[in-house]
Amino acid sequence: MRLLFLVLAFSVQLMAQETKPPYWNDIQAFKKLDSAAFPGTGKILFVGSSSFTKWKDVQDYFPDYPIINRGFGGSILLDVIRYENDVIFPYQPKQIVIYCGENDIANDSSVTGKMVFERFRQLFTDIRTKLPGEPVIFISMKPSPSRWHMRERVMDGNKRIKKFLKRKRHAVFVSVWNDMLAADGEPIKELFIEDKLHMNAKGYAIWQKLLEPYLLK
Repeated sequence: MRLLFLVLAFSVQLMAQETKPPYWNDIQAFKKLDSAAFPGTGKILFVGSSSFTKWKDVQDYFPDYPIINRGFGGSILLDVIRYENDVIFPYQPKQIVIYCGENDIANDSSVTGKMVFERFRQLFTDIRTKLPGEPVIFISMKPSPSRWHMRERVMDGNKRIKKFLKRKRHAVFVSVWNDMLAADGEPIKELFIEDKLHMNAKGYAIWQKLLEPYLLK
């Protein structure tokens, strides 16, 4: 009987682990960090996918701006929406910088630029509902060499989000697309690490130059 109980308990635990949503462990790690040393409120929040996750020295790029980085995994916009009460609202940021959407397209060939826009619009609406008038910056999806064949959908998503934000107050669309292209119109490969997806310091330097003028002190 005791053996049966142990087997059942293990099965229940295993099922619970299997039903955890994507990036649940990443979010728990953030909560653990916050419980040990809460980063404070009224700062600039970077949130989104792995281009932020891997920008671990982002504060060094913007020494005059207090930054909280909550980029996680290879998240898509639906993941950011799912965890917005964990990675956005607790910090009551004075400004939110978002980079996400590229993985939405890469992970599912049925996802269109319009769908990426609709997901972003939901996230933006959620932010404005909880934090009315909150300044928001969206960094355009970048031209990744490994995903160059997806560029039409990426460009369409960028175009739709840019048009949407142009009509909103305290909202900025920062395009990094053209600055990451060579004279032949192809992505500058020297801006990326070996996977041809994530950036090296040269890539982040371009983002720094384009983004800094819009950050709030």
